[in-house]
Amino acid sequence: MAELVYGDGGRLLFTKEMRKEYTILIPQMLPIHFEMLEHIFRRYGYNAVLLKTMRPQIVTEGLQSVHNDTCYPALLVIGQMMDALKSGRYDLNKTALMISQTGGGCRASNYIHLLRKALARNGMPHVPVVSLNVSGMEKNPGFKLTFPIIYQLLSALFYGDVIMDASNQTRPYEINAGETDRLVETWVERLTSHSTGLSHFSRIVREIYLSFSRVPVRRVQKTKVGVVGEIYVKYAPLGNNGLEEFLRGEGVEVVVPGVMGFIQFMCDHYIVDAQVYGIKKLKAFVFGRFARFMESLEKRIIRILRDFPDFRPPEPFAVKKELIKGYVSDRNKMGEGWLLTAEMLELIHAGVPNIVCAQPFGCLPNHIVGKGMIRAIRKRHPEANIVAIDYDPGATRVNQENRIKLMLAGAGEHGNETDAAVPMPAEIRASR
Repeated sequence: MAELVYGDGGRLLFTKEMRKEYTILIPQMLPIHFEMLEHIFRRYGYNAVLLKTMRPQIVTEGLQSVHNDTCYPALLVIGQMMDALKSGRYDLNKTALMISQTGGGCRASNYIHLLRKALARNGMPHVPVVSLNVSGMEKNPGFKLTFPIIYQLLSALFYGDVIMDASNQTRPYEINAGETDRLVETWVERLTSHSTGLSHFSRIVREIYLSFSRVPVRRVQKTKVGVVGEIYVKYAPLGNNGLEEFLRGEGVEVVVPGVMGFIQFMCDHYIVDAQVYGIKKLKAFVFGRFARFMESLEKRIIRILRDFPDFRPPEPFAVKKELIKGYVSDRNKMGEGWLLTAEMLELIHAGVPNIVCAQPFGCLPNHIVGKGMIRAIRKRHPEANIVAIDYDPGATRVNQENRIKLMLAGAGEHGNETDAAVPMPAEIRASR
C-alpha cells in the first residue's frame, strides 16, 4: 500500500506512487463520450474504470451518505461510488475516486467535499479523491492534466458528439437490430486505440457520417423527441432512469443536443464577464480563442452534413445565443443557464417541438431556465409540446414515464409527430 500523504487542510493527496498501483473509479455520465475518456486515461498510465452500474442500491447508498436535500446528481454520483467501494470488487487500499469540479456557482463544485465526508462516514478516509478540473482548484502530485491529455479528452468529447448524433438519427430506422450500436463500438475503439486528436477532424467526421449512412434503414415517419435539462440528468442513464432507452421503446427518434454546446457556453461565461463586468480579461482572451476554434469545428460539421441530407445539422452556437433574445439574458449562467432555453428553441426550429426537460427536483437554475421558460416558449410557439420531468429519490419511474407518455399522446393530437421545421426569425436567418 502506498504511503498516505496529506496536503494543506488535511486533504489526502493522490501521489505518484498511487498512480502506479491504484484503480481510479470514474462515475458515468455520457455513455459514448466517457467510454472514450476511460480509454484515454488508460493510455496515459492511469488505471481508470468507468462505473456503469444502475442498480437501486445506488440511490440507497446516496441517501445514507449525503443529506437528502443535496441535489440528485450528487446523491447518485456519490451513491454509485460508495456502492462500488462496498461491492468487494476493488481493493480499498488501492482504489481512488475521480470527480469533476467546474468552479461555477452550482453545487457541483462542492460534490468533492460531500464525497470525502461520505468516505469518512463509511470508514474509508484512506481512499483518495482526485479532482478533475482545468481551473487549478485542487492539485495532486500523482495526477496532472497535461496539454496532450486535455487535447485528447476534448477530442473525445467532440467526436463523441458526432457519434451520438449520427447513431441517434440512424438507430430508430435500422433494418438489422443492433447494427447501429455495433458501429458505435467500432468507432469508440478506433478513436481511442491511438492518439487521434483533431488534426484530421473533417476527414474523420465525414467518415463517421458516411459509415452510419451505409447502415440499412427504413426511413418511415417517426415522432421526434428532444431531451434537454441539467447536464447530468440530461445525459446519464442512471440520472434519468434510462430515458433514451424508454423513448426508443416508444418508437420515437431521440434528439439530444451535444456536450460541445455546453463547453462553448462555459467559454462564453468568461467573455461575458469581461465585456459586462470588466473582470477575468485574461481568461476571457484565452477562452475566446478556444471558443473561436470550436466555432471552426462546428462550421466544418455543418458543411460536411450538406453531403448527408438524411442527417440534421446542428445550429451554430452563435445562432443559439441569438434565439434567447426576448426570453432570458445571456448573463444568466448558473447551472445550464440560458443554454437550456436556447436548446429548447433550437429543437423547435429544427422540427422537434416535442421535448422532455429533465431536471433534478430543487435545482433552482434549471427550474428558472427550464420549467420557468415553458410558458413563454409556448406563447410564441404554440406547437411546442414540452414536459418538465423532475428526478429525485422520491419520484417513481412509473409516474415519470406516464407523464412522458401523455406528452407523446399530445404530439399526435397537435400534429407534432411530423418534422416540419419552424422558420428562423429573419434577423437570425440573416446572421447565419
